[in-house]
Amino acid sequence: MILDDNRDSAARRTFSATARLLSALKLDGPLLVGLGLLSVYALIVQYSASGQSLETILRTLMRIGIGAFAMIALAHSSPNFLRSLAPWLYGVGIVLLLVVDAIGYVGKGSQRWLDVGLIRFQPSEIMKLAVPMLAASFMHERRLPPDWRNLLVLAAIIILPAALIAPQPDLGTAVLVFATGALVVLMAGLQWQVIGGLACAGAGAAFVGWRFLHDYQRQRIRIFLDPQSDPLGSGYHIIQSQIAIGSGGLFGKGWMNGSQAQLDFLPERSTDFIFAVIGEEFGLLGLIVLMLLYLFIISRAVFLATQASGTFARLLGLSLALTFFVYVFINAGMVTGLLPVVGVPLPLISYGGTSVVTLLAGFGILMGLYSHRKLVNS
Repeated sequence: MILDDNRDSAARRTFSATARLLSALKLDGPLLVGLGLLSVYALIVQYSASGQSLETILRTLMRIGIGAFAMIALAHSSPNFLRSLAPWLYGVGIVLLLVVDAIGYVGKGSQRWLDVGLIRFQPSEIMKLAVPMLAASFMHERRLPPDWRNLLVLAAIIILPAALIAPQPDLGTAVLVFATGALVVLMAGLQWQVIGGLACAGAGAAFVGWRFLHDYQRQRIRIFLDPQSDPLGSGYHIIQSQIAIGSGGLFGKGWMNGSQAQLDFLPERSTDFIFAVIGEEFGLLGLIVLMLLYLFIISRAVFLATQASGTFARLLGLSLALTFFVYVFINAGMVTGLLPVVGVPLPLISYGGTSVVTLLAGFGILMGLYSHRKLVNS
């Protein structure tokens, strides 16, 4: 009995010490646990998808470490500081996008990166944070819902970086950057008439924009409608992905035993199509576990955002939380054939550098908005 009391006392002291540490670091415990579990899941899947490459795992750990450092640093940033930072971050991001267009590194037919020696990064990832920050900052001291004049300003803030990113070509990132800003506008409380008008305008813009798409981007949309029209060409990715997911069944073929992935039938298996690797090796149950992790993270992030103080904090927090959902929705949709393939990675699971750091930095901002909720000047 005394031994049990000692164990309970030790457990309480450990829990109390952990809570004090998290409070000092401005981190949210439940969200941190969810992100940690998702990172472990990612390392397990990536080891198999990369062909048992220890280099891939070490690189991923390094990027998670950089992202964790950024998350902790940004968790200490107050909403007032973020509001003042927003225009500068946005401006730097636009300049870097123009630099990429002029002298950016070219890889796999795309000019998306800046190579600065030790690292190579995508400036477009910066805009996933800068666009919602500037849009939320713009709406902070203005009447909600926004009127037409404010909507025009918001449209310019959102469309400019998306228009610079799409021709790189990187339609997936352009869509995500647009979504981060659009979510701020939606959370600002648009009327249904305005939403309907914007939807019609968007449809018209899409019709006109078809002329400006690259040939491969148009082909992706055609293949989305009929993958079997080119089974050995443009439709190969989605067909192999569907085969991999379907062959996994309920329980999967086992870790590192997926034939489509391990025998190189499945392209981009470590990046855009890693969702199919999970489906093949861990089956439907593995995908359900992954979706439950995502659901927990998104729901916790939305809760933190709704508890933040001030228009800026709530709009920015909800945008960051719901953009994470958009990431998951688009990747799962394109890999299963429900959406066109646009090159969006599975968040915190796909192998990648700048994307991982940006996502963790976004969660750091979200935790900072929540921890400073009593210190904001509404």
